[in-house]
Amino acid sequence: MTEQTRWTHRPPGSNWGDFGPDDQCGRLNLITPEKVRQGVAEVHEGLAFCLSLPLDLPGGNVLNPRRHPPVLRPTVRNGKPNLNYRLIGDNPLHNDVVSDDLAVLHLQYSTQWDSFAHVGQMFDADGDGVPEPRYYNGYRAGYDILGPLLAEDAGVPAAGGMRSTSRAQALGIEHMAERCVQGRAVMIDLHAHCGDAREAVGYDRLMRVIDADRVTVEPGDMVCLHTGFAQALIGMGGQPDAERLERTGAVLDGRDERLLQWITDSGLSVLIADNYAVEAHPAAARDVCCATLPLHEHCLFKLGIHLGELWHLTPLAQWLRAHGRHRFLLTAPPLRLPGAVGSPATPVATV
Repeated sequence: MTEQTRWTHRPPGSNWGDFGPDDQCGRLNLITPEKVRQGVAEVHEGLAFCLSLPLDLPGGNVLNPRRHPPVLRPTVRNGKPNLNYRLIGDNPLHNDVVSDDLAVLHLQYSTQWDSFAHVGQMFDADGDGVPEPRYYNGYRAGYDILGPLLAEDAGVPAAGGMRSTSRAQALGIEHMAERCVQGRAVMIDLHAHCGDAREAVGYDRLMRVIDADRVTVEPGDMVCLHTGFAQALIGMGGQPDAERLERTGAVLDGRDERLLQWITDSGLSVLIADNYAVEAHPAAARDVCCATLPLHEHCLFKLGIHLGELWHLTPLAQWLRAHGRHRFLLTAPPLRLPGAVGSPATPVATV
């Protein structure tokens, strides 16, 4: 294979190569200037909604033991904390007081985007009969997505960063940021139909909700799923109750093949939810080898559809329902952090 032909055949149902052999944006390519104009046309009131949780929520590491709340601390200046620091220096006439800080962030702890380097699969892309770890459009683990050189480099770094070269040389979140992620979005209000209880939503249930609310999803639309999960997290005040959360809110049934086919056929550009993983996690067990997160496999690995998780959708969903609307302008770029496999987001909806 050459650099331009990372694969000789692609996974069934995937769109590898459809946007070009070296594409790293997937179905963001469907957010065209026309889709942006359609989003802007949905702005009637000039009201803006912040769709991000406070980035120190959910609190603790109940949802994921490997992800921890952000750490904020001042930088150091002349051996002292650079917070409320008086800039006297050599001139006693100076009267400036400055503060400067740093953050250690687990990039997918709170409201977030997944990049395509977040989830790959074992797949025989070169036809030699041996599956190897691959990501969207055939990008390769160990070559395009590099792991840490040392085990200790995989831990929480001190200020100043890791020593390793761990990064996504391809498929990093910066490619999403460069596309700005602005256009028309559609709200599907699962909470209004399913309530607070946990329910695995398959194709039939989703279609009943869409039909009841007269929701239309067109190619290039960004789809948001309101389940009430993030609102429940806010109510827990940074002390999440694991058992209660396991029973809270609708989740998509990633094992439902018709649901996955709808995601393919709808032409949606990104898929967003206010819950932890968009889909049931872990998915229902199977007797044959399969993905633990089949919707992640379908979206991130096969189709190049970015997933948004833990967004705060309740105030917006309630406003849209009260006003008989389901479409809005969404502006939601991630951090332009080269090589990152995920990113916090502070999305803004305008109606």
